[in-house]
Amino acid sequence: MLESHRPHVLGVDDGPFEKGVSRSVPLVGVTMEGSDLVEAVSVTEFPVDGEDVADFLADWIDGLRVRPALQGIFFGGITIAGLAVIDVRALAERLGVPVAIVNRREPGDARLIEALESAGLAHRRAILERAPRAQCINGRIYASVAGGDFESTTSLVKATIGKSDLPEPLRLAHIIARAIVTGESRGRP
Repeated sequence: MLESHRPHVLGVDDGPFEKGVSRSVPLVGVTMEGSDLVEAVSVTEFPVDGEDVADFLADWIDGLRVRPALQGIFFGGITIAGLAVIDVRALAERLGVPVAIVNRREPGDARLIEALESAGLAHRRAILERAPRAQCINGRIYASVAGGDFESTTSLVKATIGKSDLPEPLRLAHIIARAIVTGESRGRP
C-alpha cells in the first residue's frame, strides 16, 4: 500500500439540478494523490432520484483506469442525484476500499426521511438506517465510514484536506460538477 500521507482518493459529487425538470444529474469523480495532485477527472450521469445507485457507482468506479490505485472513496452526503440513497456498506464491500461520507455539519436524518416519505421513496429509509453513524474527526468536519476502520479511513480524509475543511478530491468534484451544469463554479475563491 502507498504511504498514507499521499493517499490516492476518489471524491464524487453531483451537479445541481432542477427538481421536476432535470431527468439526470452529472456525477463527477476527481482522483487525487494527497491534497495537491489531480490524477484524473471522470464524468457520468445518473437519473434524478434513481434506483440502485450503489450498484451504478460500483460499476462506474470499477471501470475507471485509476481504480487499482484507489485507497478510499469520498462523498459529500449519503444521497446523490436528489434522493438516491447510497448504500455505503454495500459499495465499500463491492469495491473493497473504504467509503466515507464527509460533511461540514453533523448530519441529521429527520429531513431526509421526511423527503423520502414525501417522494414515495420510504423504502430507502432502510438503506439510511444501515449507514454507519457520523463522528467528528477534527473539530470541523464529520465522517461516516464503511469498509475500513474509522481511524485509518479518517487519516485518508485528513491527508487530502487542502484549501478548505473538505478533502480536495471532494471539493474539486463539487466545483467541476457545478461548472458542467451552470457554466461556472460558485463558492468562496
